[in-house]
Amino acid sequence: MKWVYADHNATTQPLPQVVEAMLPWLSTYFGNPSSSHPLGRQAREALVNARASVAAFLQASPAEVVFTSGATESNHLAIQAALAALPERRQIVTSAVEHTSTRLLLAQLAKQGFEVIEIGVDSQGQLSMPDLLAAVGPQTALVSLMHANHETGVIFPVAEVAAIAHRHGALMHVDAAQSAGKLPLDMAELGCDLLGFSAHKLYAAKGCGVLYVKKSFNLQPMLWGNQERHRRGGTENLPGIVGLASACDYLRDAQGHHAIQMASLRDQLEQAVLHALPGVAVNGGGARVANTSSLCFAGLAGDLNGEALLLRLEKHGVLASRGSACSAGGQQPSHVLQAMGLTPAQALCSLRFSLGIHSTTAEVHALLEALVSTVRQLQLQAAA
Repeated sequence: MKWVYADHNATTQPLPQVVEAMLPWLSTYFGNPSSSHPLGRQAREALVNARASVAAFLQASPAEVVFTSGATESNHLAIQAALAALPERRQIVTSAVEHTSTRLLLAQLAKQGFEVIEIGVDSQGQLSMPDLLAAVGPQTALVSLMHANHETGVIFPVAEVAAIAHRHGALMHVDAAQSAGKLPLDMAELGCDLLGFSAHKLYAAKGCGVLYVKKSFNLQPMLWGNQERHRRGGTENLPGIVGLASACDYLRDAQGHHAIQMASLRDQLEQAVLHALPGVAVNGGGARVANTSSLCFAGLAGDLNGEALLLRLEKHGVLASRGSACSAGGQQPSHVLQAMGLTPAQALCSLRFSLGIHSTTAEVHALLEALVSTVRQLQLQAAA
């Protein structure tokens, strides 16, 4: 079956040039970058070149790029290093809609005595800036926010928040897992101290990630070793890093063009669904990343269940999700959508469709046809 893949926020297919760039470092050039012999020096040169590419993608300096295993490690390293840098402060300010991996770490830190303040969002998923302004103060060690939400695509004003954090002497961490490759990332403009993302979200391979570390910040490692300027121990995943650099080189110039294409397709999808299925609602509003659409089907007759709808769509060759892949498989309603005011039932009746740079008009039409026919079949069954 030829799939219509609408789950790019979970992972993306590596670009052909990414795979091509990786292959030699999986076979012929297998040296360890820390070795002093010719194969090691060859690997080290590739690592240096890759770091320069990622730095250019971030409009940062190569010394500010630390390679990790992915966004989860990057974000955990950033949060824990920030708290270690300001041990006299015991407060963390975050949002109520962060990714599960961040929320679980913050819950553990709360058990250790840190005060974790979650800032709410409105019905459109927009951050409550008055609440954030009231929360950040002299006891705040860190403000940790995602750049773009993984379920709704809603963009947070992280540059504005970074300025607020710094005004109070706090550090700013940004989870850019869903914005890297979709939005321009200029570290000077964002103003954050730390920023993490994963390679597999921007058309490179799984198992590789980046943590941007501002020059002025002394990063304390979680994994000790001599690699990454003593900031992240462990032999570097050179094939993954080379692949990530290739993706960054491509997206640095092409992401704006692709964003326009994806936004057009996303808007076509939403408008067509809302027209064909009165009662469907879009979750999230205002500034959103171009590729993401969260739709709630709870307003339709029959109280459609999102999981049942997903399974039916799969039979039509359409792959989507209810939300974060890291939370998939569970039957709990989305904490993101509930924070926006949706009831548990409404959250369970919502699906996320996330497009990619290779998504086509024909695929969107196929998705729409499958979605509308499936919903109507379920409605008839519910009414029978």
